[in-house]
Amino acid sequence: MTLTTANNNPLLEILETGGRITLEHTLSKEKFTALSARFPDLQMEREANGKTNVMSPVKLGSGERESIVLFHVHLWKYKNGNGIVLSPSTGIELPDGSIKSPDCAWVSDERLAALPEDAGEDFLRAIPDFVAEIRSSSDRLTTLKKKMAQTWIAHGVRLGWLIDPYDEKVYIYRQGREVEVMQGFAGKKLSGEDVMPGMELPLDELRRKK
Repeated sequence: MTLTTANNNPLLEILETGGRITLEHTLSKEKFTALSARFPDLQMEREANGKTNVMSPVKLGSGERESIVLFHVHLWKYKNGNGIVLSPSTGIELPDGSIKSPDCAWVSDERLAALPEDAGEDFLRAIPDFVAEIRSSSDRLTTLKKKMAQTWIAHGVRLGWLIDPYDEKVYIYRQGREVEVMQGFAGKKLSGEDVMPGMELPLDELRRKK
């Protein structure tokens, strides 16, 4: 991918150094869509006020952990045949106008039923039943906690996991309940509870390699 706009291009900088930047100018949904199509290697999220956050691709360890979570959620989905599983490249358009992307999401058939037939050609406009966010080396934990509470749970996500492999903690978010903190990964599993009955994620598989 070649970036040919102004010198000291912040998009080029973020590719070189990793991390996250917020673009100075606000973007309409149409301009955000065009920008994300121009730079498909970068993950972008649009805030309700039109500000755009740009994130560099994750490193090897984070990419592996994302794939592990996606695998277990996919495996559960294929066994029960309900809903769809979404990767972090999927944009979800929320009622406040923001467009966000969790590291993993599952949307039930019940919530998908309200979508129009041509919904596959736009950002998803259904609220996931479940989301997972997995902290990477460049992520601030406070930012992810805010995203879980104010973006996902506030808009109707029923179950959310914020997984921090660096401190081996999982923050479990549920509708109408206090956040539960699970400490330590060794020998433990996360449960899909009544949202995804029978779904389990072995946390041993997410432990950082020494």
